Amino acid sequence: MNLETSASTAAVSPPLKGDKGGKYLTFFLAGEEYGLEILKVREIIGVMPITKVPRTPSFTRGVINLRGKVIPVVDLRLKFSMETVPQTEESCIIVVKASGIDMGVIVDKVSEVLDIAGNDIEDTPSFGADVQTDYILGIGKSQGRVRILLDIDKVLSTSETISLQGIS
Repeated sequence: MNLETSASTAAVSPPLKGDKGGKYLTFFLAGEEYGLEILKVREIIGVMPITKVPRTPSFTRGVINLRGKVIPVVDLRLKFSMETVPQTEESCIIVVKASGIDMGVIVDKVSEVLDIAGNDIEDTPSFGADVQTDYILGIGKSQGRVRILLDIDKVLSTSETISLQGIS
């Protein structure tokens, strides 16, 4: 499913500064629903053979050849210290533009594209000084459910992004 075309042709106005409302691609990890800003999503592809790269962070699964372009692939379950599970037919790779590079993120399954209004997105709750949550854009409330909205640019630290740029 190529979202690059549909995202660019949809009438999506840029959000106001500080307004987090907009379209989000939602997906599941360990039974919980997350969302990514649709403008960061390039496309969704099935899991394909991944070439492991030695001496990369444990959450980096390796690289794939996507139509002649080598891109790094990150397993979000491993990045978020979740239990690993075997991949299923619903497992897929979401190709995103994060911190200026194209990369793939493996998720359990993709759900849908939602339009979440800014007033339906709450700030990230505080879990104390020891818990880092800067990668969470906010908590989206829609259709009676709560979704964790991720800032994909902050999911990986600067040093991790540089590491991934080196292998792509």
